[in-house]
Amino acid sequence: MTTRREFMKKAGVVGTAAAASTLAAPAIASGKIKWRMQTYAGSALAEHVIKPAIDSFNKIAGDEMEIELYYADQLVPTGELFRAMQKGTIDAVQSDDDSMASPTEVTVFGGYFPFASRYSLDVPVLFNQYGLKEIWEEEYAKVGVKHISAGAWDPCHFATKDPIYSLEDLKGKRVFTFPTAGRFLSQFGVVPVTLPWEDIETAMQSGELDGIAWSGITEDYTVGWADVTNYFLTNNISGAWAGSFFANMDRWNELPEHLRELLTVCMDQSHYYRQWWYWGGEASLRVNGTKMELTSIPDGEWSEVEAAAVQFWDEIAAESETKKKVVDIIKQYNADMQAAGRPYRYG
Repeated sequence: MTTRREFMKKAGVVGTAAAASTLAAPAIASGKIKWRMQTYAGSALAEHVIKPAIDSFNKIAGDEMEIELYYADQLVPTGELFRAMQKGTIDAVQSDDDSMASPTEVTVFGGYFPFASRYSLDVPVLFNQYGLKEIWEEEYAKVGVKHISAGAWDPCHFATKDPIYSLEDLKGKRVFTFPTAGRFLSQFGVVPVTLPWEDIETAMQSGELDGIAWSGITEDYTVGWADVTNYFLTNNISGAWAGSFFANMDRWNELPEHLRELLTVCMDQSHYYRQWWYWGGEASLRVNGTKMELTSIPDGEWSEVEAAAVQFWDEIAAESETKKKVVDIIKQYNADMQAAGRPYRYG
């Protein structure tokens, strides 16, 4: 909170207009460009999902540029990340569209769009080979933000205090999850709860929450949630979280071309790191983890959730032309994967 107060003073929220105008431009000392980037992730998770990439960037950029990395809610609440970046009070963001409440037609597809992906590789293929990249770039350019690149994180599973063996067991459970995931899961009796990221562990201990549907098992262990939950549901509502790197468009355009290229390469390296870190971690902790017992809902019953997802897609598609375009791509992609057979899809 102290860090946030100091930031707000410098940003001119409780300080002067002069301070705000100074903060809105890239900080330059002795010719070095300085950016502030905030991630959706807390410090323990950020050690894997973003810090290695930023450390590499700063090392290579040397005296030309430095990115100061801030963790979840350090400067602004996650739900205000978009506005802060759009205004230029922070320069760059790592988040999903849904969590940072971006005012675009593609926001609903960020984070965990139900059953859009089965594996983490689905996300970069959808963006780089099926056309989502161009749609995201266009939508964010309309609101003064540069969409740098998208990548995959972990699948979405329930971590709970009480065991889940059927859809009936989900009813009434107060669960911390993403906005769109919560909207979808509410039809099965789940009660979505929104809280600051750093409050989740305490909320589980106090009984304010019954569970978490925000990650896979790797994050549960990494951030401490495995210490306050007893069970891990192996059924998931999405194969991979879809998140991105964004920058204020003016700050991006002011960078020399080689620094824009370096930033893009480091972000791509971050995507690659997460591919193997999560993929290996999810399997290893299911097999060797000792903190949570695995439970499953039978496939026949879980198929109701999968069928409901397709109906949910159609509901979203009816909301706008752009959303329909994205849903049509997701449908085509999944149909192609199903037709391709093993190893792309099983059954």
